[in-house]
Amino acid sequence: MYDRNVPEPLPYDAILLVSFGGPEGPDDVLPFMENVTRGRGISKERLIEVSRHYDLFGGVSPINGQNRALIAALESALAADGPQLPVYWGNRNWAPMVDDTIRTMRADGVHHALAFVTSAFSSYSGCRQYREDIERARLAVGEGAPVVDKLRVFYDHPGFIEPMVANVLAALRQHEATGTAVSHLAFTAHSIPMWMASTSDYVAQLGEAQRLITERVFARTGRTFPAELVFQSRSGAPGQPWLEPDVGDHLERVAGEGATGVVLVPVGFISDHMEVVYDLDTQAAERAVGLGLPITRAATAGTDPRFVEMIRALIVERIDAEAGREPVRLGLGGRGPNPDVCRGDCCPAPARPSAGIAGGPSGRPA
Repeated sequence: MYDRNVPEPLPYDAILLVSFGGPEGPDDVLPFMENVTRGRGISKERLIEVSRHYDLFGGVSPINGQNRALIAALESALAADGPQLPVYWGNRNWAPMVDDTIRTMRADGVHHALAFVTSAFSSYSGCRQYREDIERARLAVGEGAPVVDKLRVFYDHPGFIEPMVANVLAALRQHEATGTAVSHLAFTAHSIPMWMASTSDYVAQLGEAQRLITERVFARTGRTFPAELVFQSRSGAPGQPWLEPDVGDHLERVAGEGATGVVLVPVGFISDHMEVVYDLDTQAAERAVGLGLPITRAATAGTDPRFVEMIRALIVERIDAEAGREPVRLGLGGRGPNPDVCRGDCCPAPARPSAGIAGGPSGRPA
């Protein structure tokens, strides 16, 4: 439990959850896609084509509803165990937009906030770009805008790894209850351009998360499974190199090698948003049916109490560090917890090649 009786005032006075955003009705879809792809030279006809992916879901992305649920769970955890801080929410691409939220925070008298970004891994689009979004919003709001520090990435935190282990074990039980043996685990993450992957630890961190999860699955079942990191939701010009293999191509390959059943583990995502419910539960599932390959998809961390407690622990960790106390910095494996504060040159954005949308329901770059 966080010690509420420390004599010095808290160095932070609010929490800001920052996420990608998503449409919440059919009329939102095209404007949302235009926000996502602004400045990338993509035709309206192509945006309309990709926007049709949302028709299967009534034009609603699950991500905003999932963020509301996560915020409610975090508010409950903070109310119960501290620190007593209000939670705000701002998105990159759809309401509530981060600049509007920063404006509200200023009006509420917030001076110094901590940001939790809904991305467990380091990359330009998953880390640095969110920091840029916040700074751009602060500049737009102007004088009196609160200072906002970002919490570290958490790909190896037990509060992220343990829920994913539990979800893989549940998926194994679900799959094998049908009478089909699992012969393979496919860990999926959003593909990103090679120019972005080469300037970050994205792939290494994903590989570490995969290792931590598979080791714990083995420890609890005594069973080993071939496991591979694969990618999904590519959104870029066809000639532009992105991380591979694609999950669909991977399923085709392992089916040809005689796989009897595959569990998909969406390790690159913290909730079941569009890249999960469309790209995996719809597209990948349809391809698996065509291959005659049984698959089961493991759940994401979502609002698992261990994941919510992890967010609270990251907040306490940073507060303790700022207050001069020795923070408890949790991390599993050999890499150790990421730095509390990003390096100034981390995850830079190289000059972008011309872009398009080749796949993925949102056309997001990560």
